[in-house]
Amino acid sequence: MDKPAETRFPLHDLLKRRWSPRAFDGRLVEAEKIGSLLEAVRWAPSSSNEQPWRFVVATKQEPADYDRLLACLLEGNRKWAYRAPVLILSVTRMDFEEDSRPNRHAFHDVGLATENLLLQATALGLVAHPMAGFDIEKARADLKIPSGYEPVAMIAVGYPGELSVLPDYLQQRELKPRERKPLTEIAFSGQWGHSLPSPRV
Repeated sequence: MDKPAETRFPLHDLLKRRWSPRAFDGRLVEAEKIGSLLEAVRWAPSSSNEQPWRFVVATKQEPADYDRLLACLLEGNRKWAYRAPVLILSVTRMDFEEDSRPNRHAFHDVGLATENLLLQATALGLVAHPMAGFDIEKARADLKIPSGYEPVAMIAVGYPGELSVLPDYLQQRELKPRERKPLTEIAFSGQWGHSLPSPRV
């Protein structure tokens, strides 16, 4: 199901088409495409080129690894994400490697890397759904994440599936129109609260 964004201004097609569905097909994702997702991550920008992100990847071809990540999801997400053939946990290092200073941009940077992954997935005909709903401490323990690194988000990746695979209440959520706050709430001119000038048409 396509749900392109309805935009006020022109937008690249990849950005318009990217969204986070919950319906996944059972088809496995090719190793080369997973490699492309991670290559997209690799070329994301970061503060001082620190590249603080790390990604733990599990596929259904390796059931023990996959089940370990799946078990970290909260029940509400597990109800639909188990159909996705790939689960990925994003993790970020919280300090700079060179001098161990705290990296206050670490979460920002792993977010940039994740968006690269999401857009590359869209370009490859895949869908990807990031999730905050997972047990952070369980992920830290079960995936043996070392001290100084913070689990950030779980991402389900796969080919789009039919709505009918979802429970009724999730089907209704998928069918709802996409919504975003207006530009007047999120962008200001020069200082906080000042409206941007209206573009000339």
